[in-house]
Amino acid sequence: MDFQAGILQDGSPMESLEKQLICPICLEMFSKPVVILPCQHNLCRKCANDVFQAANPYWQSRGSVISGGRFRCPSCRHEVLLDRHGVYGLQRNLLVENIIDIYKQECSSRPLKKGEHPMCKEHEDERINIYCVTCEVPTCSMCKVFGAHKDCEVAPLQTVFQGQKTELNNCISMLVAGNDRIQTIISQLEDSCRSTEENSEAAKRELCARFDALAALLEEKKSELLQRITREQGDKTGFVQGLIHQYKEQLEKSSRLVETAIQAMEETGGATFLMGTAGDVAVLFLPRIVEASKGGRLEKIEHGYESMDAFSVSLDHLAEAVCALDFDPAEEDEEYFDGEEEEVEE
Repeated sequence: MDFQAGILQDGSPMESLEKQLICPICLEMFSKPVVILPCQHNLCRKCANDVFQAANPYWQSRGSVISGGRFRCPSCRHEVLLDRHGVYGLQRNLLVENIIDIYKQECSSRPLKKGEHPMCKEHEDERINIYCVTCEVPTCSMCKVFGAHKDCEVAPLQTVFQGQKTELNNCISMLVAGNDRIQTIISQLEDSCRSTEENSEAAKRELCARFDALAALLEEKKSELLQRITREQGDKTGFVQGLIHQYKEQLEKSSRLVETAIQAMEETGGATFLMGTAGDVAVLFLPRIVEASKGGRLEKIEHGYESMDAFSVSLDHLAEAVCALDFDPAEEDEEYFDGEEEEVEE
């Protein structure tokens, strides 16, 4: 609060007292005033310390090795020598402090002066001191007796003031309570948002785990079916390779018989042919040639033996089931409760 001397213009005793309680340095009411000996002038201790520090720049503190310093009173220019304690060695003026406290209490309890209290516009010399309940406006006593509010219901201004102030205070309390409730709801919503995010992440991890398990199961089943096809392929190709080997041996034998028969056919004389080596060859190999010419008795494969249609897998129903996958809380709840029952039974 500013207590400058130029604020008050008239010469009332309180105003004259205030002028005596003003510090000549800061021009405000004394704060912890100290008395300067021997001139007896007063200064704020902080203001006096600032002046002393400025006049004695090498004086650092009360614990300094310097013995003291000079201090010139800003009011009368009287110079005094202070000891090693500096300004803190000066005496506090408790009397002035008590006067200041009494002055402040008196100022706070003084009634407002004319010009500081609202005045009636219709009656310039009348203060506004009552409240017109009918018109809901403050007014003066003359307006109630002779003026525009003579037929209105009025009430003491202080009573209405206290009532409205109480009502306003209650409204403020209601607003504060409402704000507290809103803040509580906001906190609950924020907690719900965080819980939703955490539960969503958990649900995502669980869903990914289940699909990964399903993918692993499909991969395992695919490997199993591929192995079965590979085994069937090996069995069939092995059997066919065996037949190829048998037919190649038969072809080789037949080729040798053909060569031997051609050599026998080169003999031109009948007697010579029948009596010679050629005749023996013809007699020995003739049955074999006849048998070879019939194609032999080797095993053959059936028509469509190379087909692998038996290993065709229809995944349409599985694809439909995958497309129909959806979240089913009811089933999850049943699984959850089934799991609880199993745990209880265990």
